[in-house]
Amino acid sequence: METLEIVLRVLLVVDAIALIVLVLLQQGKGAAMGAAFGSGASQTMFGSAGASGFLTKVTAWLAVGFFLITLALAWTARERAEAMGAIGIPTVEDVDVPPVQDTPREQPRPDDVPFSFDPESMDEDDVPEFDGGEDVPQRD
Repeated sequence: METLEIVLRVLLVVDAIALIVLVLLQQGKGAAMGAAFGSGASQTMFGSAGASGFLTKVTAWLAVGFFLITLALAWTARERAEAMGAIGIPTVEDVDVPPVQDTPREQPRPDDVPFSFDPESMDEDDVPEFDGGEDVPQRD
């Protein structure tokens, strides 16, 4: 099973790179305007219609291949997961957890509340004097 998965992954990467290259090679719908001004002769490698029909068909087949390879990889992943369960690797089980009970909180008592500063309730005697300490820089 691992060899198949490796081959599918390699094919998926090659298919994705080919899709990117083919999409970048294709001209947009507005590129036909260049033929009116004389640049239409540059598309003669694939005939007078250019490569648009060929590249479009190849891109479509590569996109179908991309989806098929992706589905095959999903199938191999499912098979691997089933094999893991069969050999005894534990799986996550649903566990009933009781809900957390919301307990009411005790309201703080007034003496438990930290001191808050109220400048209006202070007297001038409560404010300490600044002695102009030597470690504090003075303004000039």
